[in-house]
Amino acid sequence: MVTIPVYDLLVLPEVSFYVKKDTFPGRTITAEDVGEQVLFLALREEKERRLLTPEDFYPVGILGQIQGIDEEDNVRITARERVEVSGVEIADNAILAEASTLAELDDLPEAEEKEHFERLQKELLEFSKQFNWGMWARGMILRWKSFSEVACALAGYFGITWEEKYELVAERSRKAQMEKIEKAVYELIAVFRVSEEAQTAQKDSNEQIYREAALKKQISFLEKQLDEMHPDNVSDVRRFEKKIEESGMNEEARREAEKVLNRMKQEGKDGHEYGMLYDYLDFVTSLSWKPEELPAIDLTEAEKVLDEEHYGLAKVKERIIQQLAVMALNRQQSGSILLFVGAPGTGKTSIGQSIAKALHRKYARISLGGIRDEAEIRGHRRTYIGAMPGRIMEGMKRSGANNPVMVLDEVDKLMKDYGGDPASALLEVLDPEQNGTFTDHYMNVPYDLSNVLFVCTANTTDTIPEPLLNRMEVIQFPGYTEVEKAQIAKKHLLPRAMKNAGLKTQNLKVTDKAIARMVSEYTAEAGVRGLKKQMDVLCRHAAVKLVRGEQKSISVSAKRLPEFLGRNQIRHDRILEHPKAGVVTGLAWTIAGGEILFIETVFTKGEGGVTITGQLGDVMKESAQIAVTLVKELYPDKAGKFAENSLHIHVPSGAVPKDGPSAGITLVTALASLVTGKTVPPEIAMTGEVSLRGVVLPIGGLPEKLMAAQRAGVKKVFIPQENEADLEDVAAEVKEKLTIVPVKRVKDVLEQVLK
Repeated sequence: MVTIPVYDLLVLPEVSFYVKKDTFPGRTITAEDVGEQVLFLALREEKERRLLTPEDFYPVGILGQIQGIDEEDNVRITARERVEVSGVEIADNAILAEASTLAELDDLPEAEEKEHFERLQKELLEFSKQFNWGMWARGMILRWKSFSEVACALAGYFGITWEEKYELVAERSRKAQMEKIEKAVYELIAVFRVSEEAQTAQKDSNEQIYREAALKKQISFLEKQLDEMHPDNVSDVRRFEKKIEESGMNEEARREAEKVLNRMKQEGKDGHEYGMLYDYLDFVTSLSWKPEELPAIDLTEAEKVLDEEHYGLAKVKERIIQQLAVMALNRQQSGSILLFVGAPGTGKTSIGQSIAKALHRKYARISLGGIRDEAEIRGHRRTYIGAMPGRIMEGMKRSGANNPVMVLDEVDKLMKDYGGDPASALLEVLDPEQNGTFTDHYMNVPYDLSNVLFVCTANTTDTIPEPLLNRMEVIQFPGYTEVEKAQIAKKHLLPRAMKNAGLKTQNLKVTDKAIARMVSEYTAEAGVRGLKKQMDVLCRHAAVKLVRGEQKSISVSAKRLPEFLGRNQIRHDRILEHPKAGVVTGLAWTIAGGEILFIETVFTKGEGGVTITGQLGDVMKESAQIAVTLVKELYPDKAGKFAENSLHIHVPSGAVPKDGPSAGITLVTALASLVTGKTVPPEIAMTGEVSLRGVVLPIGGLPEKLMAAQRAGVKKVFIPQENEADLEDVAAEVKEKLTIVPVKRVKDVLEQVLK
């Protein structure tokens, strides 16, 4: 008996089928072999013939008989019965085996088998209708007469393992075998149906996607055609697509903008988020993203612009020119962040505009005064209702450039509360190591601020946090002298006021003496803001006279000035006409400039108490206590007066708060004058703090204080020796009218004033 190993072929009794001639190992089938028996044995796993062993075969097989050979050398075999193999011999040219018939359990009535078969055949016929090959399959299905034929024909499509197929062969119960075949066929039908449904659904889905894509392309094409025909009526989406494409954004910003644009498309104009998405895209596409080539810096032109638009400020202009020179050499933004510090009206903000003009750059100004919320700098996140970008990026949008000159006004007036610390947020903006990737919370993408020339302004550095102050170079703006104010009024303020009032040069003339009187009697400030207001008042009064026809040409002299400005002149303190022991002139710095003040001391009957009046701050109160101690040490023979009397120290203008470390030597001198009974000449003033060692310590605001002294009629001023270098910042005309004496110790002052 010849054995044919079966690999993936399901062979059942009562079925005829064809196999290839080379299926028979080691043997060639000829016509003489017709009628010979062959045995189909299943292998446990597929192996090469030379490696086969008897243990590789399953014990149950199918006995068949060769029926003939067709023209294509296919061998027709009919399966007869199931057999149990008792021995397998693997020879060189064939595989031989001994087998015995395997008894089967006939537990399937013929009527039941027929009923199940017809139902299965009907199901297969119905199933075949949905396929293109249904007519061919129908003929084959109708030829099947048993479950065995169905199983053998469809075995290659069953979703079962070879072990399960072998169970069909080895199953002795005909009913159980039928049920297994039914189950396999119905599962096959179910799998095909699910697969077909999935394919149909996928096809429908793909068709829908392709249809939508085609429609969108067509709509996009039509919109583009309409946009070209009507450029003024471009759709929002098309307009933003074009702006994003032309913006030159970095890759991260482009991805964010495109993501928002896709959301905007999906929302539609009636969507509740459409307005928010529109505002975001409008903002980011309005920014300048492309790096701009810096124009060549002409220092001569820059000096000319600064001189034309600002009078004086020589040291300030010199420092600005240095900054521009560094930028010219590096061909990029470099150097320190400039912080202009000075009294209001000294030109801090306007000089930033002049720098922009000198550099041929755009100008942007941002006022930071009173800002409490960190989001004002960094922007609000878009998750919040009413979210807005920060002031920095808003300023960049207004400028329309990525390298403007940006003036950050009033950095000393930033506030701090529960909303965050704006000063800390400003660190990222001003730090050259960080601002190249500044990320506004509203934009949520980095923006390069490294090309921006930042200029900051402040009235004082006292309230600026140290980390922020360390990132900036402080440039002091000294107050203007009366001569400088007069020149500024003549060259800048008066022409501007006349232009605003609609006056021409032939309509109004203001004499130099009138301007000088306006400066000295109608203003009290370090800057020229108040002077500008007075010029505006004068021009408005002149305009009234011209419109009424009272005069065709008006000339304003110093004598006529009250006619235009009224008699509410500013009264500055003047030196005392009569000296008095215990009273000394001191110098003070205020936000509006310098002023003189008087330290008044007097003994009254009492038991050694000290009364201090005049709204003095803690620093000045401590200075007063130090002064009392020093005078007791310097004049030990007079120390008894402090125990026998009550001391009253007063600084006039009691309604005005006063504080600061500069009244020390004035207090000591006043008390020394009081205890010795010697008067200090009224034309002498002084400024400086003292220590318990009697050393005169340095102070600030020297230029403003000396100007106040010169204006008040002081002739001689004592200053700390360590402030001698600050005299370079004092106007020459002020130094010419004053005798300035640097001192190191309190004794040096007392020896010269108490003679």
